[in-house]
Formats: sequence, structure tokens, C-alpha cells
Amino acid sequence: MQTRLDFLATDKDALRAMMGVENHIAKGTLDILLKELVRLRASQINGCAFCLDMHSTDARKAGETERRLATVAAWREAPFFSEKERAALEWTESLTLVAQTHVPDAVWGIVRPHFTDAELVELTLLITSINSWNRFSIAFRKMPS
Repeated sequence: MQTRLDFLATDKDALRAMMGVENHIAKGTLDILLKELVRLRASQINGCAFCLDMHSTDARKAGETERRLATVAAWREAPFFSEKERAALEWTESLTLVAQTHVPDAVWGIVRPHFTDAELVELTLLITSINSWNRFSIAFRKMPS
């Protein structure tokens, strides 16, 4: 595949806006490994090679294990994830597939006990952000380097 457009260089204001969201997320209270698991799971669902490469690398640098990275796609069957992480991954899948799921009450019931109101907003912003990055990277064929 060949890159269609260097979107990062094309519109600096758009990049600044996206980075503003990322900077806000970085200042949040969610654990860095949880953030990277969420980014990975959304990127797996969306099939974004660039983001998968980036966030698996970032997760390793933050201390994530190869075992958990290898099984995040099958988190329901793998025993390596906490209940809070499972709730976040469930929320991630439902929001990433929102056109199909419409985020049902059952998913809300799973995620709600594990996060404060502020954390739920942060988690949702994180999920919407990685989905936006996935869409930019996939549409313009951004390649891992």
C-alpha cells in the first residue's frame, strides 16, 4: 500500500486540534496501560496498522507484557485482564462499533461500576480520539515506519 496523503503535514490546524485532545487525555487520571489497551483494541477492530504498530510499541515502553498484547484481541477468553480493564475494553468495542451496537444498557451496566463520572468522560474521549486517528490513518494510508 502507498500513502495517499500526508495528513499530518497538510493541515497543521487540524493536527493541533487533534493533539489538543491527546494532550488533554495525557493529563487525565486513567492508567497508561489501560489507555494503550483501549487504543490497541479500537485499532484492531478498525484494522489500523499504523496505530497498532504505534500503540503496541508505546504499551511495551510503558511496561505492558507480550502476553497481554498478544491476547488483547481475545480479552474475553484470556485470564490476564482485570475487571476494570475488561469493562474498558467492552466500552471500547461498543463505542467503536456504535453504528451496530448503539451502546446498550447492558454495556453501560458493565462499565459504570468501575469508573467515576470523570473517568467515563476521559475513557470515552480516549475511544473517540483513537477512532478518529484510525480513520485518518486508514483513509490516507499512513504506513508504519
